[in-house]
Amino acid sequence: MSALGQLLLSGVPGPVLDADSAAAFRRIQPGGFILFGRNIQSPAQLRKLLDDLRDVSKVEPIITIDQEGGRVSRLRLIGHEPPNANQLRDKNDPELISRHGRITGELLRMFGFNFDLCPVLDISFDDDADNSLRGRCYGHDAAQVIRNAALFNDGMRATGVLSCGKHFPGYSRAPLDAHHELPVISLTREELEAHELSVFRHFSKQVDAMMIGHGLFPGLGAGDLCSSLSSKIIRDLLNTDLGFEGLVLTDDLDMGAILNHHGLEETIRLAVTAGNDMAMICHRVDCVEEALRHLHQVPAADLERAEQKVAQFKRKLVAPDVWDENEFHRRDLEVRQLRADTLGEDAADQQSPENGKRSPVEVY
Repeated sequence: MSALGQLLLSGVPGPVLDADSAAAFRRIQPGGFILFGRNIQSPAQLRKLLDDLRDVSKVEPIITIDQEGGRVSRLRLIGHEPPNANQLRDKNDPELISRHGRITGELLRMFGFNFDLCPVLDISFDDDADNSLRGRCYGHDAAQVIRNAALFNDGMRATGVLSCGKHFPGYSRAPLDAHHELPVISLTREELEAHELSVFRHFSKQVDAMMIGHGLFPGLGAGDLCSSLSSKIIRDLLNTDLGFEGLVLTDDLDMGAILNHHGLEETIRLAVTAGNDMAMICHRVDCVEEALRHLHQVPAADLERAEQKVAQFKRKLVAPDVWDENEFHRRDLEVRQLRADTLGEDAADQQSPENGKRSPVEVY
């Protein structure tokens, strides 16, 4: 078994774990898996896929997904769509947000997920901005995000599902979508401290992991290095200044912000030496084994640090609930009721327009 595989968070090719993928995962032993719409066809199929991923893993794997609400809710492909963060924000009912956190955690545990890539901690300065955050932010200012995201975070973590704050140090004022190209966020440290960083600072002891976004922040002293590959952003700012001690993982390294500027070898080396504990490769699953080889070029001290952090995180993982399809449907009806209570009965069975479409670019 390669212990270095534990530093990789891998996508999965399809809805069934085929023989070739199973053999590759047995060799690589990734530390975790992330699932997308391409992996989801039915409730029973999804649970079997997660059970199969556990079967090929010698160490209990992290199994994660983006289950936020609204359009970034993978499970809406087989059930009801929860309200999104903007809708819950505008309803302004703390009980609904807490309930959303609890329902999300209970639904994920039914399938065997132990980690959810949320809450989004970005601020919506403009609900119509084209930077991938549309509908995903809990507030128009730092105080509102802190209040609402904490309600969701506490509700979900109480079920045993671990949480991830994203997208550090903040996509809030990114002028474009990092899925396509590297955004330059031209703000001073003081401007960021007053807004974006104040939220992440508040959550530094309240989330289990932090996802590092792909952005260029000249005001944070990172030079021409993307935030997810910068030790100034991760080691100096997140770890030392904000005091974050949990798991640190990159956003997807298959996004245009990375692919357009770095090869895989350089990306893996920079990601781990900058302070990431896990490198996420969501879509180029055939590159995960190559990424494992590149990890051998990373200094031993950085690898040891990352391996320890992953092991520390895994000690908090909880076992899946016993599979019961009737219980899944009961929990899914709670999602519908939450939607009705937030948006009205007429909207309870509606979904976002892109529901059911497995886009090659899925936001996270």
